[in-house]
Amino acid sequence: MDTIRLLSPAGLVQSPAFSHVAVVPPGATTIHVGGQNGVDASGKVVGDDVVSQTRQALANLRTALESVGASVADVVSWSILVEDGVDLAAGAAVAGEVLDPHRPSPLITVARVSGLGPPGAVVEISAVAAVVR
Repeated sequence: MDTIRLLSPAGLVQSPAFSHVAVVPPGATTIHVGGQNGVDASGKVVGDDVVSQTRQALANLRTALESVGASVADVVSWSILVEDGVDLAAGAAVAGEVLDPHRPSPLITVARVSGLGPPGAVVEISAVAAVVR
């Protein structure tokens, strides 16, 4: 096996939004990106809503991945924390803008939390990517 496989085995719920299993072959480079909030390079929270903050958090993730030669298309697993009361559908719509509809969706974990590190932050996204070179 020399490719990354994203699978949704029979017997588990089938969804176009996520897969259940990621298989990364030996020799692939695995990249872990820590939680990114919707903050600019100076650490200032961008906007006060989930849409603008999700866009910024994803832009931050893209920057981190590109710094090591990877891209959002290489993500095999997302972890998303949202502040309680945030409109998940609005955040998911923005996140959906970066997913390739022609590729199986990565694994996704979403959790509601009572608060995040930066004051005013409503979303935090971390990722694991894998690249076969």
